[in-house]
Amino acid sequence: MTSPTLFHNPRCSKSRQALALLRERGVEPDLVLYLDTPPSAAEIERLLQRLNLAPRELMRRDEPEYRALGLDDPALDRAALIEALAAHPRLIQRPILVNGGRAAIGRPPEAVLEIL
Repeated sequence: MTSPTLFHNPRCSKSRQALALLRERGVEPDLVLYLDTPPSAAEIERLLQRLNLAPRELMRRDEPEYRALGLDDPALDRAALIEALAAHPRLIQRPILVNGGRAAIGRPPEAVLEIL
C-alpha cells in the first residue's frame, strides 16, 4: 500500500495542523512542497477529479494573483483556470491529502482524516 501524499505548505497553519494530525495517528505522508515543486496541469486535473471540484473551487480567491490575473472572468474555461493554478501554485487551496483514489482539502485540518 502506498503512503498518502500531502500537498503541504509549511508556512500555513492549517497545513501544519493537518500534518500533525496525521502523524499523531501514525501516518507519515509523502510531502509535496507544492510551492517549490508545483503540480502540472495534468496533476491538477487529477486532483480536481479526486476532489470532485471545479477549478475555481480549488482556488484561494483572496490571493493577489486571483485578482491580478482576472480569474473571476466567467469566460475563462476549465483549461485556462487549471493552467493558472499550475503557473501560480499559491492559488491552490491547502493542504490537500491524496490517499488512493480519494483526496480531501484540510479545511478544517480534520477533514484529511476522513479519507484514511
